[in-house]
Amino acid sequence: MDSADLSSRLTSLDPAVGLRAVGALHRLAEQVEASSVARARAQGWSWEQIGDALGVSRQSVHAKHGK
Repeated sequence: MDSADLSSRLTSLDPAVGLRAVGALHRLAEQVEASSVARARAQGWSWEQIGDALGVSRQSVHAKHGK
């Protein structure tokens, strides 16, 4: 699903279509977050810096993305 298609689905009057689009957005956001966190860690960012940037605690971001 491309961004234009996703955008049109988000404004659909059919709740099933809209909810599937919301699910796709959640999955996309998780993928973008994971790659951004990995990039930040590779560049030496601390868990605290990443948590601050995401608006969450360092503990929660480490629990979610730490390996």
